[in-house]
Amino acid sequence: MVREEVQEWLEDARKVIEIEMPDIEEQVQNVSNLSRGNLGRRVHQKIQDVREIYDRGSFPEGLVIERPPLVGTSLPIENLVGEVGLKETIWEYLRSREVGMIGVCGIGGVGKTTVMKHINNKLPNEPIGFTKIIWVTVSQSLSVVKLQNDIARKMDRSLPKDGDELEQASRLMEIMKTEKFALILDDVWDKFTLHRVGIPEPTIENGCKIVITSRTVDVCNYLRCQIVKVPPLPQQESLNLFLDKVGHDILLIPTLENILKHMVAECAGLPLAIVVIAGSMRGVRDIREWRSALRQLRRCVVGTEKDSEDEIFKRLKFSYDRLTNSSIQECFLYCSLYPEGSVIQRANLIEGWICEGLVEKLGSRREMHDRGHEILNRLENNCLLEEGDDGYGEGVKMHDVVRDMALRVKSTGPSKFMVKAKMRLTEIPEKDEWTEDLDKVSLMDNEISYIPINMFPKCLMLSTLILKGNAKLKQIPKCFLANMPLLKFLDLSYTGIKALPNSICSLKNLTALILHACESLKRMPSLSKLKALKKLDLAEAGFCVAPEGIEMLENLENLEYLDLSAPKLKVPRGKISKLFRLQYLRKNPIFSTDIRAEEVARLKMLECFEGIFDQLKDLSSFVSELNHFGRPKNYLLDVGLETDLEEGE
Repeated sequence: MVREEVQEWLEDARKVIEIEMPDIEEQVQNVSNLSRGNLGRRVHQKIQDVREIYDRGSFPEGLVIERPPLVGTSLPIENLVGEVGLKETIWEYLRSREVGMIGVCGIGGVGKTTVMKHINNKLPNEPIGFTKIIWVTVSQSLSVVKLQNDIARKMDRSLPKDGDELEQASRLMEIMKTEKFALILDDVWDKFTLHRVGIPEPTIENGCKIVITSRTVDVCNYLRCQIVKVPPLPQQESLNLFLDKVGHDILLIPTLENILKHMVAECAGLPLAIVVIAGSMRGVRDIREWRSALRQLRRCVVGTEKDSEDEIFKRLKFSYDRLTNSSIQECFLYCSLYPEGSVIQRANLIEGWICEGLVEKLGSRREMHDRGHEILNRLENNCLLEEGDDGYGEGVKMHDVVRDMALRVKSTGPSKFMVKAKMRLTEIPEKDEWTEDLDKVSLMDNEISYIPINMFPKCLMLSTLILKGNAKLKQIPKCFLANMPLLKFLDLSYTGIKALPNSICSLKNLTALILHACESLKRMPSLSKLKALKKLDLAEAGFCVAPEGIEMLENLENLEYLDLSAPKLKVPRGKISKLFRLQYLRKNPIFSTDIRAEEVARLKMLECFEGIFDQLKDLSSFVSELNHFGRPKNYLLDVGLETDLEEGE
């Protein structure tokens, strides 16, 4: 923060430079003999003023005041309903000198994280005196190294990049010993020791506190925590929460109040179940539909053991079943392919749905995206998805318990998912895990570096394979894809692969091949046999020339060429114009290309074009075609190597 005296000095200097000096210059140009004396005296005075400002421009104490270090980060929260007593209990333990470890336990969806978010946000304003408040979500498949790095990052520190677990623990211990910290570890599943991670044990002397939320008491007991069990909400508070989500005007419907109370009772006081079930009933005004829904819910939960994971699962599945439309259900289940807790970009998710055929074919790609947003809005309104923001545009998130429900649904159906996203895998799953009934496999954002050459999974029903984000993966063995005849969607983006195997040519049903940011990729076989391909994403791939057979891709609907690592990428003349079904064409506007306006003009179904023309006459030709045909509706253009951008919609 700039010091006050520095701000005053800057303002004085600005006035002289921007206001007074131009005024004097103007007077000098228009001066008469009679006014030269007065002007000279004014110039002399102004020189003195400038010298005085110059002399004041030295600030021995510095230009800025260091901001006080950030104690903690505020988290987005919802209203706290019925958990005030629980919150006070946790507060008492946080204030107590005798209690250093607190374990907040309860089944999924009971409200552990919600309570702790409120406490996290309140802690910086309490006179307990913590110098650092650290929130880390741990989740399943504990990685000690990741936990170490997450804690250090939340403390604005870093650990050795190439350090092993022991070295990092030693360094983290040194860092944390300098602070009076409150560490909140959310959603802990596995047992571990503080010493192994490098977390100092809380003592009366250091005044530190550690709070753990977990679905199991065993984890908290292992760490010798003071146990705080999160109870279900009482009936009245459950009803209040339900009404907040479904709308209080529902009480205006005659004879509904009794059914409503029974519906709330079946939610078993679980806040997440209440929110999701209320979301699924929002907008329902027919009392007969309410009665039917109550009967369905009762059938769902019959025989459920109290305090078991089934208790929340069956209630959440009721809301999933109420989606009724199987395509919307499949769109919802598709979201579980992404890592737990991640923000999923709306546009990327909808593109995935389109490629998978989950969004019905409509007149244009824009119409299909609009339909995708409609589906997402419904899932959000039903509280099966939440709004998410990671700074990269509109996104959605899945509550971890809702995601568990989705994965459980797929584990019991005829076609199954194998989802091991962001679980720090270093090896591909064993061969016996690649069963014949697999429909989709997501191994995104892991550390897989090697697929054995004898890995030959027989997945005759597999439609989706996502290996995105395995940066250490250099090669795909030729036999790996050979027994996946129904594969439609293959995502190898952000991997280190150098070449594609020839066996990819046998994927006759492949509709989407995603090679985004495969910077090491230099070679791939001819694509001429992939007649079903509708989307080919080569953005930022390492090609120097367009892949063979691209002009034969008669069904191509989506082509992206964005190659920052290989600016010499050239698309041979005449190839683009043969892709007559193209709806979306992007050629990176940073580097030159030889796409001609007349080629683009021949693409009668083109809706969106982003690219660069070498010559102004090509831009003129494009604009002429644009005026004549009124398409594409969206375009982002540049000419030559300059940055004069033309945009339109």
